[in-house]
This record gives sequence, structure tokens and C-alpha cells, in this order.
Amino acid sequence: MTTTFQTAESLPAIPYNRSIPQFFLDFEGNERLVTNGQIVHGLESGNPWLIEDKTGRQIGLDEIKSRTFGLANALSTRYNIGLDDVVLLFSRNNVDYPIAIWAVHRLGGIVSGANPDYSSGELLYQIEISKAKLIIVHPDALETAVTAARSANIALDRIVVFNIASRDNPTGYLSVSDLVREGLGKPKAFVEPIIDNRTKLAFLSFSSGTTGKPKAVAIPHFSLIINVIQMAVHFKVFEDYAPWRERRFRPGDVAIGVLPLYHIYGLVLNLHFILYSRISLVVVEKFNFEDMLKSIARYRISHLMVVPPHIVLFCKNQELLKKYNLSSVRYIMAGAAPLSNETNEDIFSIFPEAHIGQAYGMTETCTSVSAFPITKKRGTSGGAGVLEPGVRARILKQDGSYGTFDEVGELCIWSPSNALGYYNNEQATKETFVDGWVRTGDEAKIDRNMEIWILDRIKEIMKVRGFQVAPAELEGCILGHPDVVDACVVGIPDEYSGEIPLAFVVLSDAAAKRAEGSVEEGAKIKASIQKHVADNKVRYKQLVGGVEFVPIIPKNPSGKLLRRVLREKAKELKRPLKAKAKL
Repeated sequence: MTTTFQTAESLPAIPYNRSIPQFFLDFEGNERLVTNGQIVHGLESGNPWLIEDKTGRQIGLDEIKSRTFGLANALSTRYNIGLDDVVLLFSRNNVDYPIAIWAVHRLGGIVSGANPDYSSGELLYQIEISKAKLIIVHPDALETAVTAARSANIALDRIVVFNIASRDNPTGYLSVSDLVREGLGKPKAFVEPIIDNRTKLAFLSFSSGTTGKPKAVAIPHFSLIINVIQMAVHFKVFEDYAPWRERRFRPGDVAIGVLPLYHIYGLVLNLHFILYSRISLVVVEKFNFEDMLKSIARYRISHLMVVPPHIVLFCKNQELLKKYNLSSVRYIMAGAAPLSNETNEDIFSIFPEAHIGQAYGMTETCTSVSAFPITKKRGTSGGAGVLEPGVRARILKQDGSYGTFDEVGELCIWSPSNALGYYNNEQATKETFVDGWVRTGDEAKIDRNMEIWILDRIKEIMKVRGFQVAPAELEGCILGHPDVVDACVVGIPDEYSGEIPLAFVVLSDAAAKRAEGSVEEGAKIKASIQKHVADNKVRYKQLVGGVEFVPIIPKNPSGKLLRRVLREKAKELKRPLKAKAKL
């Protein structure tokens, strides 16, 4: 018998003919339904939707709709962006980042967000997989974008820059504001396509999946919309379930947007769910801990959506916290990786009045599938929350049967928010998306309170600061070093980052002789390997855990790396590293 876990709570009917901007920005015959068929409107007219952290500039719905139209009109007339064309956003957070998303969606296009710290090679890979036709880039990442665009044979006039407060635009490139003005000065030149939002792609969000290089997760409009509604029902947004001061999400609250919008957590929960809940969002360009404290005090931030490294910084810098008025904080959600019991207790004591807990999700499920319940002010320490409405879960045991309460196995998820699969990658899709279910690769159990407990990762992916890192990708890079003939990368525990990569390498005969003959020479080779990775990979993929020389990489008869053996060896070699909290 198959044991399936799910909640009894139901979801409202969501229209299938609405795109993301039509659902979130257009209120004629509003379908923003949450409970009992009630129609709920957007942020009150007096509250801004977006606030620019650096300047305090406030942007309301009217300006958002105007800028979205202007940009869409210019993208259509100047670049001929239309149905299913991909626009790649290569930028840090910016108040025009969501404008760019919604403008592309108005045209029926697809958005692919990329990490602005990528190397040109990493960016080129994403351009080629997504088949991007236009790049909108942060000025700081312009040089990398130009290099990648040239390699991809994309004309440089198809690179547009985001505007940055108090900075001039790079010479020779149009900015988003330039295009907005251009589009507003012309008659409407596009018609929003009629779509089925269950199948019409909205995003190609890159995830490492279970192995290998990052894969483009194909996310339709419906997935994001329904996940926001799942969260709204789960947290009783708009319901009079408690006295006003105790309600978790209230119109007029203010959230901070430090999570990157190219990441699924930032995109769905920190942006769209927050705005749906009628909460203003302070958009932070680049995270800096003390700057975040200043912003909390300045804007009276009430809601923090963060990842464990942020929580660790609060716990490790309690003297610094005393300099700022943080009394406005009353809700903290941590996601992307588990928190230790000790860290939970610390953050509970720092914010004794706040609602604090964890959530669980992944790119392949278009974010959250569980979160700490509305009935508890504190999430269960070490737990990942309870299943959200509409989500079903199974525990697949090693013998192929399905587990019941408290039995351990691979967590499998069915949710209406599940992605369609991996874009143009049939084999990887078959491995992860099975009969509508997502095999998460996470070892878990579900207790009788319906709490999910994530115990370990069955798959080989590491989670570094909430980002997925595929060991095979780093191993391929390391093998490009002239002194290396074989390599295996494992994750080791780290209090700040969750995990950090450690590389076991087999040296060439010549390099091995040099290392054996001199400790100093061995150290130079290790440093050279680390630099090689640093020069070719984004910062969170670097070998912070170090390099260890081994005579052979253990493998099974079929040649597959016995990574578990080296994980055990890593535990013997190194105690969990405690990274210094960086402000």
C-alpha cells in the first residue's frame, strides 16, 4: 500500500488564462482568491509596493504598471521580443528587476535569471541552454556579459543595463529607463497573448538537480501563482484568525528583500508572495550585514526572509545588534538549508517576540512545499514545517516501498506548483520528475504531527549558503589544472555556509614528486588548484574547504566515484569549519 501524506486544507480555484503580471498587477475581475471565494485587492493605495533601499524611493502600483508597459512596448518594437523568446537577467537586485520580469511576461516571453557573480564561461553556458535573445545586466557585470555575448554570437546592442542610483549608465548601452521612456512615447505595439498558464513557460530557473551541470527548470506561470496562493492559505493571509497585533501578515507591514531575485526563494516568496500579501518590499541591491541592520531600523522592517548564513550573522554579532533598533522585526523565515538547534535557540532569544520558523522547497517544486504552521509562534527546532495545502508527500524507502510515520527514505513531492521538468533535457527529467512527482534526493521522515524532518541528502548536491553546488561540475574544473589527474569533491559541514567544498585530488607523477619533496611546494600546488577554481567559478563554488592529496580516488567496478568513502575521510581530516562572520 502506498502511504501518501497530505493536509485536509483545500485551495481555491485559480484561473488558467492569467499570466503572472495579469494575476498580480491587473485587478479587473480580480482572481486573487484565497479563501471562501473572497476577492482580495492589492496593496492599499497609500502603501508602496517597492522601496529602493539606497535612496528610499517609493514605487506604487500605478508606476509599476506604467514602467512595465513602457518596457514591454520597447522590447517588442526595438528587439522584437515576443512569444517564448528568452530574456536573461544578469543582475543583482534592482527595483526594475521585477519590472523586467513582468514586461517580458506581458509579451509572452520567458525570463531566465543568472547569478551576477558568474564567470563568462558560466554565463555562456546559461545563455546557450536557454537560447537567450536579450540580456539585461547590472553595470558591474557588464564586462562579463559582453564577453559571454560575443562567444554566443549575440550582438552587443542586445545588451541593456539596469539603472543604478547615483551612477551614470555605461557609455554605448541603453538602460531600462531609456527603454521605458521610449516605450511610453509610442502607441501600444503588442497584444498580450492568450495563454494556458499551466503549460506556458514563465521562467527557466537553473538548478543543479541531482548531478552534473546546472539544468534549466521549466516553470510555467501557474506554478508561481499557485505557490503564492498555497503560502497565503497556509498562513491565513487576509483572514481575521487572530487579533491584529498577532497576525503574521498584515497590510502595511514592510519586508526586506536581501535574497537574490534570480534565486527561486527570492523570486517567489520574497517578491511575489510578499507583494501578494500587501506588504511593501525594500529592495536591497547587495547584501551587507550591517547595512541590513541599518535598513531594518530605517524602514521599520517587520518581515525577514533569509537563509541560515544570515541567521548565523545575527547570532555571532549580538554586540553589533545593540547599535540598532530592531524592535520592528516580528517575522523571520529561514529556508534553503536546515538550522541547528543551538542556532534556533539563539535567534529565538534575540527576537523573543517574533514568529520564527523554517520552510522547505526547491526550484523543481517552484519553491515551498512546507512551512512552520500558523498555530505556533516558533517552528519546531530542526523541523522543516508541515505540508502546505495541495501538497502530497511520500517517503520512498531503500527497498522500493513507501514509508509511514517516522520511517526514513527519500522525500517525494507532488504539488500543483511542481515544474514541468528540465528544459530540453529528457533524461534528467525522467530521473527527477516521475509520474508528476519530484524525487527530491533528500533523505527525510514525516512525524505524526505532519512535520517534515530533512535528515541528509541522498543525492550528491551540496548546499553552500543556500545555493546548489554539483560536485561533478567542480571536479570537471579541477581536472583542467595541469597538475591534477583525478579529483573528487565532497561537502563538509560549516556553521556559516551549511556546507563548503573540499577537493580530494590525485596529482600527476611530476607534481606528486614536487609535493613529496617539499611541504612548501605542496602548499603552492594546493593554492594553485584553489586559484584555478576561483578563476573559473562563482564565489560560493570555490574550494573553501581546501585541497587534500590522495594516491587514488576510490571507485566501484563500474567507475562511479565512491563519494561516501571520501566524505568519511573528510570527517576524519577536518572538524567542521567555523567560518568567520563577515559584515
